[in-house]
Amino acid sequence: MTSACAPAPSARRVLRGFTLIELLVILVIIGVLAALIVPNVIGRAEESRVTAARADVANLMQALKLYRLDNQRYPSQEQGLQALVQRPTSGPPAPNWRPYLDKLPNDPWGRPYQYLNPGVHGEVDVFSLGADGQPGGEGADADIGSWQ
Repeated sequence: MTSACAPAPSARRVLRGFTLIELLVILVIIGVLAALIVPNVIGRAEESRVTAARADVANLMQALKLYRLDNQRYPSQEQGLQALVQRPTSGPPAPNWRPYLDKLPNDPWGRPYQYLNPGVHGEVDVFSLGADGQPGGEGADADIGSWQ
């Protein structure tokens, strides 16, 4: 004879939710982790902008050196960096001009890179004014230039 086995009342699963104390402990743990991690992540974003600006300045300097090899001089101050993407129509002619860049990048803070010919630190200077957009500064606000 077989009998149907029904689960005993003690074997039934008891479903219950989290208590208020357990939820508060979890929220405190998340808050502590956020307080430790967020400042590190925010600092990394600014460091990555500085690194990107340095890479852009190096690329612009390489394009300017190619321009000089082809045309025996750097673009004039009046022609500026635009001479790397579009044949100059004013100033000294560029007899062997070709496109050196597809387009001019803006710095990581959304502003155009600066160009000086003659430069203060070298024959020509290419630089970003940093996060604050003002000459000089420290940290993320410091200028990032071809002389560094």
